[in-house]
Amino acid sequence: MQQLTLQLSPPPAPTFDSFFPARNAAALAQLRALVDGEEQFVYVWGAPGSGKTHLLRSFVSATAARGRPARYIAPGEHIDSAPGESVIACDAVHQLDMVGQLALFDLYNRFKSGGGALLTAGDRPPLELPLREDLRTRMGAGVVLRIEPLSDEEKKAALSSHAESRGISLAPDLLEYILERAVRDMGTQMAVIDSLDRLSLERKRPITMPLVREVLQLIEQSARPA
Repeated sequence: MQQLTLQLSPPPAPTFDSFFPARNAAALAQLRALVDGEEQFVYVWGAPGSGKTHLLRSFVSATAARGRPARYIAPGEHIDSAPGESVIACDAVHQLDMVGQLALFDLYNRFKSGGGALLTAGDRPPLELPLREDLRTRMGAGVVLRIEPLSDEEKKAALSSHAESRGISLAPDLLEYILERAVRDMGTQMAVIDSLDRLSLERKRPITMPLVREVLQLIEQSARPA
């Protein structure tokens, strides 16, 4: 049990290729283009769980792979740019306090005058953000992309595709059970598939409902405070 729990963390690093686009194919294409430096300021927004963090982390990884220093700033982290960093992805800007807003405003102005790319994300359109007016204006002045959350059918297709990429085929009832019982974010649900694959190979037994229940129980236990 402990061994499987350790295998659940950390999850694979997000990439554009592992993002299931569904209705977000156009937005994904624009973010890929951003890696090529075609835009300087981009804001993505959507409901929690729509995949914004996945896209921001994927953008940072893809940009860094091109040789441009890049960094992802998680919610609550201090906003700045280290010497040499020319690309920043800042998540959850709707949560910024006044200090964070001033720091992001300064970062925007420095990148605009000195070169650099800034990708930001929030939970609502730019003009509805609870930020100072001059910062809201800047969020809306660049490219604005809405990220649509996946429907249950699209999530099922994404999980099925991920399973097939690992060489396994999950029965429809197992996919339904994972969607209903696992935490409702795609990262955790993908981790369930990965863990099922590993445990099935270790025990040399097929993926059945009891095995799915065991993996979900282990994930739930690992998420509880020690």
